[in-house]
Amino acid sequence: MAVIRPFECVRPEKSIARRVAALPYDVYDSKEAREVVAKEPLSFLKIDRAETQFDEQVDMYSQEVYQKAHDMLIEAIDDGTFITDSDKAYYVYELTMDGRTQTGIAACASIDDYLNNVIKKHENTRADKEQDRINHVDACGAQTGPIFLAYRANEVINGEVAKAKEKEPLYSFTSDDGIRHQVWKISDEASVGNIEDAFAGISQIYIADGHHRAASAVKVGLKRRESNPGYTGDEEFNYFLSVLFPDEELMIMSYNRVVKDLNGMSEEEFVARIKEKFIVNESSTQVSPAKKGEFGMYLGKKWYTLTAREEILSNDPVDGLDVAVLQNNVLEPLLGIHDPKTDKRIDFVGGIRGLGELERRCDEDCVLAFSMYATSISELFAVADAGLLMPPKSTWFEPKLRSGLFIHRF
Repeated sequence: MAVIRPFECVRPEKSIARRVAALPYDVYDSKEAREVVAKEPLSFLKIDRAETQFDEQVDMYSQEVYQKAHDMLIEAIDDGTFITDSDKAYYVYELTMDGRTQTGIAACASIDDYLNNVIKKHENTRADKEQDRINHVDACGAQTGPIFLAYRANEVINGEVAKAKEKEPLYSFTSDDGIRHQVWKISDEASVGNIEDAFAGISQIYIADGHHRAASAVKVGLKRRESNPGYTGDEEFNYFLSVLFPDEELMIMSYNRVVKDLNGMSEEEFVARIKEKFIVNESSTQVSPAKKGEFGMYLGKKWYTLTAREEILSNDPVDGLDVAVLQNNVLEPLLGIHDPKTDKRIDFVGGIRGLGELERRCDEDCVLAFSMYATSISELFAVADAGLLMPPKSTWFEPKLRSGLFIHRF
């Protein structure tokens, strides 16, 4: 059963919350991060990416950079940029994008639930990416970027969230990308107890986004346990910052593919090979697939609709995913892309960027693009429940949770 706890939140002073809230650290490269922080000095990105405070020659993974993150966090608490709530509470976090709203609960999840697979994963992590956040979380003594978790909707939790949203929000602002962010606090003892008990009755929680942040937070917690052999399990280092969303409110966007070459084939040869596994129809307009098993293909300045033939479809949780159908029947056998994680001939384009971005890439540095039908949240759950892993770049979640609105110190 899941342990999802209220916590004493460190959060921005209300009048500057909009300026502090920042997109996750890993959506930027170092140059972009510097530009963001130069434009908005209060952006939490300066703490998440403290190399922005140094000369470009400084190693962004050096200990002095992580120490600087710690020092800036403490300074921001001391100068009133951040306030610390003295009571343990849950926080309702609502994001609205293009008229669609999703509402989650900011809370702390248990590292034991992660280790025991109550919190389920669907992605492998890379040791180098983990180590960066291990160093950051450890130096700061805090988790600053929440893990995006999902669960099957629960009536009790839905009811408490709806009740909280009847009050005045702590924060209500629209970020530069047009997404509205609203936050409410749940500190009433009865409501807190109802939510905690409801989560205790849920046996599966899923990482939707943030596998590296989750793995890093857990490893720091285990490190603290080693340093405190008499730990009870109740210490804050046994828990990590999360925002949990019910499945019914989540939308996964497509994660499209662009390819640099046709592996020595002409366009005509490639299309002929594609027709062995797919029904191919030329389209006069851009193709955004309308159903599972359907793909858009852009080649030679033309769009095509590809429909997978029955014999290449599968009921397997992983092989049945559209991203796997494309990988197993086109990318690997025809284009020689055996490991899309490491092959430099393929790139991935989040659905938020639109189909025009696929055309632009084919004009610039690629020759072929595929638009995908989005993986569903139920498919993600099925893969995780089977203890399997999704192919790389299977899901793109929008909107992105902001860092800096909720901080968990330990």
